[in-house]
Amino acid sequence: MRRKARQATKAENRPRFWGRHAVAAALANPDRDIIRIWATREAAAGLDFGAIPVTWSDVADLGRMVPRDAPHQGVVAEVGRLDDILLADLLDSATDGHPLVVLDQVTDPHNVGAILRSAAAFGALGIVTQDRHAPPESGALAKAASGALETTPWVRVVNLARALEEIAAAGFWRIGLTGEAETNLAQALGPPRVALVLGAEGEGMRPNTATHCDALARLPITGMESLNVSNAAAIALYAASVQGDSCQQLSPFSLPVRSSP
Repeated sequence: MRRKARQATKAENRPRFWGRHAVAAALANPDRDIIRIWATREAAAGLDFGAIPVTWSDVADLGRMVPRDAPHQGVVAEVGRLDDILLADLLDSATDGHPLVVLDQVTDPHNVGAILRSAAAFGALGIVTQDRHAPPESGALAKAASGALETTPWVRVVNLARALEEIAAAGFWRIGLTGEAETNLAQALGPPRVALVLGAEGEGMRPNTATHCDALARLPITGMESLNVSNAAAIALYAASVQGDSCQQLSPFSLPVRSSP
């Protein structure tokens, strides 16, 4: 899949990834430029650094390189950001049964990372976000994604409404998830190509985004007041992966989507 080359990432803007899964996945991604690595000798066991410069460090040194209490697991990598993927190229690679996730101004890196992880687990085609109203690649996002940042295509677009039109033209049935919908997700699913659209933390899906969906649906869940957007995405992806069969067995009540605490 083609990537649109970015300008070289300035040293002060390069993200640092931490944790074995995030760093190992970055090492395995030929599209990822890894500048340097800091690691304990114990954590380096089983990791192939190749010709990448490595600075042997102790746990205290690594702790000062990442946010407070970040679980670095003995390894930190400074990386360049991945080049952009074109939406047209992602849609050209679409096949039936692989849902697409569209995020409307979801800005929390932990949520986006978790959604990438769920997208990878359920065989999603990829995720689509806005360019400005989405988190950049970061250590927190990569850690939450547990390697999926390197394997799940992530398209950033300037205009989400225009992107949704392009997605529809590629044969996708666009389902917007909202707690106010009368239709539940099981009823909205059906076409072999589905785009799941989730709104921003707290505020939900914007009206203009909702008007660019073919159907609005709620999650058939009860027993709680609200649901984290990444959990909502995981449930919707599971339902879409089996074309709603399992959703038929769930309770007919719904939850609004909100941000993580």
